[in-house]
Amino acid sequence: MTGIRDVLTLSGHIGYRPAWECERCGEPWPCPTVRAIPGQRLDPAALIPVMSFLLRGAIRDLRGRPEGPEPPEIVQRFLWFMPLTDSEARAVARRLR
Repeated sequence: MTGIRDVLTLSGHIGYRPAWECERCGEPWPCPTVRAIPGQRLDPAALIPVMSFLLRGAIRDLRGRPEGPEPPEIVQRFLWFMPLTDSEARAVARRLR
């Protein structure tokens, strides 16, 4: 199983605040390269705390930007490895604002 540190170290696809774009490919982070890692290679128990921590900052940085993603979209983007419904993503976003 792979944790987020392994993913970032191996791929070099790292996102930075405040734009949350991938340093390597310029796509919104976590970028398609990171999200394409097969689920069976990921360790959700290791990813959830790290991605939740990053998610809080991403919501603060990205919400309200012109043409930017809404908080539930940011939740689904950062927790791509979890099957969240739209209402679940909205609930998570409300808790992290």
